[in-house]
Amino acid sequence: MQHFETIIFVLTILICLLTVANKFNLPNPVLLVIGGLIIGFIPGMPIVSLNPEVVFLIFLPPILYNAASNTSWHDFKSEIKPISTLAIALVFFTTLAVAIFSHWMIPGFSWPLAFVLGAIVSPPDAVAATSITKGLGLNRKVITILEGESLVNDASALIALRFAIAAVGTGTFIFWKAGISFLTIVAGGIVIGGIVGYLFINVHKRILNNSIISTALTLLTPFISYLVAEHFAASGVLAVVSSGLLISWRASDIFSYQTRLRNQAVWDTLIFLLNGFIFILIGLQLPEILRDLSRFSVLELTTYGLIVSAVTIAVRILWVFAAAFSSRGKTVDKDVNTWKNVAIVAWSGGRGVVSLATALAIPLTINAQLFPLRSLILFLTFVVIFVTLVIQGLSLPLLIKMLGVKPHISSDSEERDLRLLLASSTISFIDNDFPFVLNSVCQVQIKKPHLDVTDLLSSEREEHLPATDKSAQSNLLAAQMEIRKFQRKFLSRC
Repeated sequence: MQHFETIIFVLTILICLLTVANKFNLPNPVLLVIGGLIIGFIPGMPIVSLNPEVVFLIFLPPILYNAASNTSWHDFKSEIKPISTLAIALVFFTTLAVAIFSHWMIPGFSWPLAFVLGAIVSPPDAVAATSITKGLGLNRKVITILEGESLVNDASALIALRFAIAAVGTGTFIFWKAGISFLTIVAGGIVIGGIVGYLFINVHKRILNNSIISTALTLLTPFISYLVAEHFAASGVLAVVSSGLLISWRASDIFSYQTRLRNQAVWDTLIFLLNGFIFILIGLQLPEILRDLSRFSVLELTTYGLIVSAVTIAVRILWVFAAAFSSRGKTVDKDVNTWKNVAIVAWSGGRGVVSLATALAIPLTINAQLFPLRSLILFLTFVVIFVTLVIQGLSLPLLIKMLGVKPHISSDSEERDLRLLLASSTISFIDNDFPFVLNSVCQVQIKKPHLDVTDLLSSEREEHLPATDKSAQSNLLAAQMEIRKFQRKFLSRC
């Protein structure tokens, strides 16, 4: 009963935080970090802890799957080179840099523990990248690189974490064996994710018109991918990402319009709740974490956290600029590789829920003993998330303004308008100019796909209207409502 009351309490807090986020136009991850921090210092809050393995299994697969399924495979493939550089090489370089500074700076912080911390804080977060850059008018390829990086880097970091935790337990690390294991784990995860994704695609094809079952299956997919891959000692994270990308690629073939609408609503709610639970959970554990760290002064803890944060930020900036300048003289997209866009990519490295969930998933014990300095790793992770997500994230719009980067006008709007015009004209042709008479059933059947397209594209146009154009947005909303009302009445008469 106590746990049920705690869940209701957390849900209430999350709904309140979402209300505040919408009112002040703040990205959800930023507000959740601040909310979790505030909750940690409210007297009398219950202390809640979950089994680390449960945290890892429940939270990570759906979060990563949702990010992958919302990523365009075409865009991801077109930017695979910069994505790979950031998601693999930069992650390992950041892990190494954080490990060196942590080992040198923190007394009693062994090399394996230093690499554990480095692996946890090295990957930027996909949800954070999407939430913070939304509505800033960034170049489409810049957004693709940031989101694609955040998908793949989690796998790199979590594989590095696996080896680091093993080194904590054994006290040894053999580089060449780790390299072979890394390749095997990566290849296995990609293959298994592809197989699971292919199987689910075929299942979805057979239930095309049942949106409830299709949506339920999308909720099941990430857990199946993850568990099957882990069973075969492969990367569960890469399996989830692979299956998500594959299903996203075939989404137009396997999901009806109603299913896409239902999926969007269910997954938006689920991801917000999962993100919120993680940050509220760390907030409720902060008092206990700080008690465990009583041997450190507040100044020491703050210094350690800020130095680790500075290292993660500095390494990314140096790496991104070095990689961009080294590509000069080659055939590259000059629009993406201007120094202004490079600066935006370098500054967009917010850590988020994946790092926090990974830190919470550190085992409580290892070799029948308490995991050394686990509370310190949790505290430092939270500080890095706060600095990179809140300070960097909220300063990103200011940086874009200072650089004078104008909002990128995508050709997507032109394509969307053309498709909307084509669908509307088709409906008009069926109603008024069709060469022979259709019975009512046939007419409804041939018009329905085009009505679905007009609904979908009209809603997308509403979402892409400039936020400042309130009157135009209001008028368009009212007009679309009237059009849909007419369409429903028309179909009801058929």
